[in-house]
Amino acid sequence: MKKLKFPTAQTILIIIAGFVTLLTWLIPAGQYDNLVYNAANNTFTKTSLKESVELPATQETLERLNIKIPIQKFTSGDIYKPIGIPNTYKEVESRPQGLAALVKSPIKGVIAAADIIFLILIIGGLIGIMNLTGAFDAGISWIAKTLRGREYVLIILVTTLIAAGGTTFGLSEETMAFYPILIPVFLAARYDAMVGLACIFLGSGIGAMCSTINPFSTIIASDAAGINWTTGLNNRIIMLVVCLTITILYILRYAKRVKDNPSKSLIYDQKESLEELFKVNTKNTSTEFTNRLRLIIAVFSLCFIVMMVGVSFFDWWFVEMTSTFLVGAILIGIIGRIKESVFVETFARGAANLLSVAFIIGIARGVSIIMEDGLVSDTILYQTSFITEGMNKGLFTNVMFFIYGGLSFFIPSSSGLAVLTMPIMSPLADTVNIGRETIVDTYQYGNGLFYLINPTALILVALSIVKIGFNKWLRFVMPLFVLLILTTMLLLTISVY
Repeated sequence: MKKLKFPTAQTILIIIAGFVTLLTWLIPAGQYDNLVYNAANNTFTKTSLKESVELPATQETLERLNIKIPIQKFTSGDIYKPIGIPNTYKEVESRPQGLAALVKSPIKGVIAAADIIFLILIIGGLIGIMNLTGAFDAGISWIAKTLRGREYVLIILVTTLIAAGGTTFGLSEETMAFYPILIPVFLAARYDAMVGLACIFLGSGIGAMCSTINPFSTIIASDAAGINWTTGLNNRIIMLVVCLTITILYILRYAKRVKDNPSKSLIYDQKESLEELFKVNTKNTSTEFTNRLRLIIAVFSLCFIVMMVGVSFFDWWFVEMTSTFLVGAILIGIIGRIKESVFVETFARGAANLLSVAFIIGIARGVSIIMEDGLVSDTILYQTSFITEGMNKGLFTNVMFFIYGGLSFFIPSSSGLAVLTMPIMSPLADTVNIGRETIVDTYQYGNGLFYLINPTALILVALSIVKIGFNKWLRFVMPLFVLLILTTMLLLTISVY
């Protein structure tokens, strides 16, 4: 018998989609009323089952609905998504999803995730153009020579910088662009692709988990909880320093083992195929780093700088980010004197290399669509809100941490999870005499930490780009995952006493 192989990312997600479809038959359907602010006419729209009413956008309206959020958070645009209204949960007519819904879900998911899918495809085209110019080979050779004997600096620098992006502006989907670029650098430094994957993905994950000023988690969750985002900031900074230090030391330990003995790599059987995939020069020949190639690298790097500045200061999102990389590819083609027909063919081929990643994103988004159409997300939220009744504050805090870890499987979007759950969960802090910032912390840590292994989040997308199996990632990350859980539980307990 042939040895059974671990399923691909696509198969794993289809299995999960089937499981979620089954849940819509087993879990009663239910909904909270929700409230959304209409900036155009300065009113609220309160939606209850199939009817909607318009209400004046005033603090009195919020207080009457038992929503402890300042009206300014809505009018300023800080809270722009519909929020759940506490104590309004109602069971509704069951809406189980069948085989037809399961089959349609990946297609609906691809349509719903078109923005990030086009970003990834355009980045794939850009990478194809960069490979054609030879700029990557020259740049990697230069970095390998510069860091010879000090390759560990690469691990510390990349992980720290990406974590900084995660904690400040929620760098996550954007990191998909970094894998094809940075993995060859790690391979040239005589590490394996797992080290590069870990630096990028764990850096992003730890940064987002311990968000300090991230508007897509910390600020929106604090607003929805009715507190200032600076409340509890010191605890989150301490958490960031501790968890990032543990993570970097863990990666360094594994990287040293691989460098000393390549056969110790968890993906040693893929060594040659990965070097071929990422076009790593395993011979001691180097490409001359000409001024033209330096200019191409500069334009390429500028794309990421412009993207980050746009996202951080000018409210850019996927359309603007994608346009930035498209313009960058065209400029590089001009600088590299690539013929128009060759440019188009190479760009299309580079985009095609990431097409499988696009399907993974679509299937993952389709899982969320099944949940939404089946009306079971609010039921899960409603039931979990009762679990913590009567607990002491130490136990309460840690149970909330695991509840949010579980909820992140069904609602992987950090902003979506915040606006849906925070108005319901944050008042629970009042019942055990702790600050509502603790609920914000448990939301961040639970969502962020389980993000590292959550198949409905971005890990399967990243693994698909790097061509590493989910089983191998779990073998690598689980010891760190357990260590971070214990650290988080300890620091959460200390914070409430």
